[in-house]
Amino acid sequence: MRHTSQSLDALRHEGDPPADAVIADLVGSGKVGEVNRILREFHGNDQPIPAGLPPAVHAFLKATDAPPEWADASRIANAHDFFVDDGMHVATVLCYGAMASCYAARVPSRVLDITHRLDQPHRRLAETCQFVVNMMAPDPFGSGGSFVPTIQKTRLIHAAVRHLVRSSPQWDEARDGVPICQEDLLGAMMIFSVHVIDGMRRLGITVTDQEAEDYYYVWRVAGAMLGIRPEIAPETLAEAREVNALLVERHLGSSPEGIELTRDLLAFYEEMIPGKAFDGIVPAMVRQVVGPEIADALQVPNPRFWTRFTTAGSRLMRRLERVEDDNRAARAVLDKAAHLLLTGSVRTLADGQRVTLDIPERLWQGWDATGAPLPRPGCPAAEPPGGTPPSP
Repeated sequence: MRHTSQSLDALRHEGDPPADAVIADLVGSGKVGEVNRILREFHGNDQPIPAGLPPAVHAFLKATDAPPEWADASRIANAHDFFVDDGMHVATVLCYGAMASCYAARVPSRVLDITHRLDQPHRRLAETCQFVVNMMAPDPFGSGGSFVPTIQKTRLIHAAVRHLVRSSPQWDEARDGVPICQEDLLGAMMIFSVHVIDGMRRLGITVTDQEAEDYYYVWRVAGAMLGIRPEIAPETLAEAREVNALLVERHLGSSPEGIELTRDLLAFYEEMIPGKAFDGIVPAMVRQVVGPEIADALQVPNPRFWTRFTTAGSRLMRRLERVEDDNRAARAVLDKAAHLLLTGSVRTLADGQRVTLDIPERLWQGWDATGAPLPRPGCPAAEPPGGTPPSP
């Protein structure tokens, strides 16, 4: 399908009906917390659907437990081989660029701000890293993998956020459409595929055309399982680049929410680096990965010394790649480093705990579905007009 501004406008008003129906049922029955407790132990593709789930959840998990029929196992395996070879670089671009690219999209940044993820960049980073680790397993959709439950729970989380944000007095649906709509999901797929490939090349990493096609392909399969209608997703990387350019033209820009999200992200990374001497390396890396247009829109600082340093680092990376290609031992070391970087990022960002993907029951932005004020976590309940505190 070749997209136009008109076709993308239509997608702004379309969510994910199967997942949205499940969340409407759970919210209506008050069973979100109960379902979260059960699904926290649901991790593997081989696990049977847990007992005790409401019928709507059970039916959803059963209907979404396999990749689409058109999925090509050989191309998915090729993407895994690419990740084994270049996972360290994929992880670098994801950590320094993917979230910033999301923040440069004005409407999705507003959703993130409303859902109060503003002060939790570590949680989003941990979830993103875990998602990619599970996706790039040897057989992500098959026996021994963990990707199918990850996708299913992520899809329900998106639906819950859609439900809650639409209830917010801060959300203007006539202006912005449905939160986490089909266009937003399509844009996220572009960021985690096209932008990652481009970011790797900016860092001096060689990505062959076939590697790029296969990496995009596995994201297209994942996108279908995340609720993106298959007919709206570009079939080839070239078509994806056309759609990405149109999405950038429509949505890339500066917003107070995006700037604040980026500022908190940079501060979080700088806190992970001991001392102050290397603080400039974080914004320099972000600028190198996302490019000047996105970096400037997000007001990412441009430390000249570290910018020159990262540029030189790109040239060094090309030389290291040649060493890796020519030296089996060097390849083994770098592949191990890739594994440690991603899995270590997940453990660090999640404070050593398993990353849990919970369906949100409410938003922490001072209101509930009726407009009544809510307490922030760890704070006493605010008293709404009328004197009755909100129910949890």
